[in-house]
Amino acid sequence: MTTAPNTKQAAAIAETEKLLRCAVTALGGQERTGQMNMAIAVARAIDTQEHLAVQAGTGTGKSLAYLVPGISHAVKTGKTVIVSTATIALQKQLVDRDLPRLVKALAPALGRAPEFAILKGRNNYLCLHKLHHTPEEPDEGNDALFDPFAASRLGRDVRRLHEWAETTETGDREEVVPGVTDQAWRQLSVTSRECLGASRCPIGEDCFAERARVAAAQSDVIVTNHALLAIGALSEASILPEHDLVIIDEAHELVDRVTGAATAELTPAAVVAAARKCARIIDEAQTDALHAAADDLEGLLDSTGDAPAGLWQTLPAGAALALSGLRDAAWAARTAIGPIRHNMAAEEPDAAAARTSALAMLDELHDTAVRVLEAYAESDPSRRRDVVWLTHDDRRGPVLRIAPLSVAGLLRSKLFSEATVILTSATLTVGGTFDALARNWGLPTSGGEPEPGPDGATGKIRWTGLDVGSPFDHPRAGILYVARHLPPPGRDGLAPAHIDEITGLIKAAGGRTLGLFSSMRAARAAAEALRERVDTPILCQGEDSTGQLVRKFSADTAASLFGTLSLWQGVDVPGPSLTLVIIDRIPFPRPDDPLLQARQRAVEARGGNGFMSVAATHAALLLAQGTGRLLRSVSDRGVIAVLDSRLATARYGGFLSASLPPYWRTTDSNVVRGALQRL
Repeated sequence: MTTAPNTKQAAAIAETEKLLRCAVTALGGQERTGQMNMAIAVARAIDTQEHLAVQAGTGTGKSLAYLVPGISHAVKTGKTVIVSTATIALQKQLVDRDLPRLVKALAPALGRAPEFAILKGRNNYLCLHKLHHTPEEPDEGNDALFDPFAASRLGRDVRRLHEWAETTETGDREEVVPGVTDQAWRQLSVTSRECLGASRCPIGEDCFAERARVAAAQSDVIVTNHALLAIGALSEASILPEHDLVIIDEAHELVDRVTGAATAELTPAAVVAAARKCARIIDEAQTDALHAAADDLEGLLDSTGDAPAGLWQTLPAGAALALSGLRDAAWAARTAIGPIRHNMAAEEPDAAAARTSALAMLDELHDTAVRVLEAYAESDPSRRRDVVWLTHDDRRGPVLRIAPLSVAGLLRSKLFSEATVILTSATLTVGGTFDALARNWGLPTSGGEPEPGPDGATGKIRWTGLDVGSPFDHPRAGILYVARHLPPPGRDGLAPAHIDEITGLIKAAGGRTLGLFSSMRAARAAAEALRERVDTPILCQGEDSTGQLVRKFSADTAASLFGTLSLWQGVDVPGPSLTLVIIDRIPFPRPDDPLLQARQRAVEARGGNGFMSVAATHAALLLAQGTGRLLRSVSDRGVIAVLDSRLATARYGGFLSASLPPYWRTTDSNVVRGALQRL
């Protein structure tokens, strides 16, 4: 039951309605009920300081719905509003299109033009200190021994970055067109740990990253990303300016992005690299200890490479000795380097940079080794905060990773306890409720209190969930077809029956198909088979940049585009170029994913259903995102074809279906082909 607004709330709501109408009119749009309802809910949440989760379908206009009350709050209070996104595409849309037009439209009503800025991690900006002390011929490391072409490209990219540095105003990597490899960019950028610091760096006053931070601190709205938001929560340092409102768009991605930021890894190569960094700074005995620690770590990882699914349920034999040896060697080397004198950066810039870089690498090795050891200090596996597993990288070999079992406690204490939070996305409800994501965010579910964090704390947090619907008439605009007659998908790739089904659908549609596959192997196999069976063009992810492929697909109304994960969430193609979305199988996570395995076991240890809470929830969110590629404008019409019969036959099929919009549904292939031919 929603209580009636008090006088203050009513005034804030009335002002929001007025500002939103002003903005919509100025931008030449149309007022939408869902957009207005969302804007009013955001204004109410800001006033009551109660968190809000809003599911707003594609086409709702949710950016304006949260930006208008957010900007109004910033102008009235003088406090910065943080807007966080998961993808670069949405960041660019906000900064390049939505905000410039919106602040201009709102300026007369607010009395001034609100200011906004984008803020990224430090490693996204060119480091002037490193630029001035890095030759145009880069440090190629070992790559030149194995790939001369890669080495020559690295040299070209670094020389091009030196030339670009002469003209850039922002030092932002996004401005480098065409782009450069990560290896080339690392030659001229630093992480926050490697940075000398503005006060010690002799070029600190001109630092691009510092200038971006200063501009952000003076802005009403800062657009950033989930990863930087997470780093701010994990770090003792103040990364974002003081704020009391955080708006999280693409909130369905929040848990994964925070988990990624909180994940660390150890490799023998990283230890060797740290030893080489220290070689000219400390005694040979200490670098020898690091090399020995690298050898011990390599021996450990090689000997445990056959662990089931890579998950370390317990510390393998010899692991405690190898990890404690690495911890001690890293700490001894760090102690030998000692603190950097305040004036060293000015007097000996090269030495200061070398020491800072070495300290950053040593700190990371030491802290990760300590974290792995501490994970097993708790004898009860159900009470461990971190999950440790071994994986294999084609280039680097064995990699030991550690990630939090849950980020709910972190989000609860570092995000929801610090500011009012608005979470929004087109897909936030799973199985018809907000409970699944609320639990992962650390918020109370409809059943009561949130799950306790590792420290046992839950806290009292108030929040509201709201679904403002969609401007689309889903039953009239889209058909959800489940190929019930097909055999369940197996592990051996697409069966001939699935290829036949795809062929018939694409022929009926005359191309115009987005094929979303569970793996690149399946996407390539389907593309290869369909090119021999249909006359319309088949594009496949990996044959060009994803952006170029999407543009080609959008421009050619007969083309089809096949791909995997990034296309499930990153394609916006309104109009006749897309009338059929094919999904080859329910997008469950890999059953051997160690982190998800551990999370499922944790749920089961508490008496819950691990499969439904973790795997099915993951699949439901991704399935909703994938099906959302079909309708991108109110005039769009088409078909979503799910070739996984389990959506119609398995017990969990109803749970997954409840997470999807109310399309008209059928399992009759003849009905679907007829509809596609008419379209």
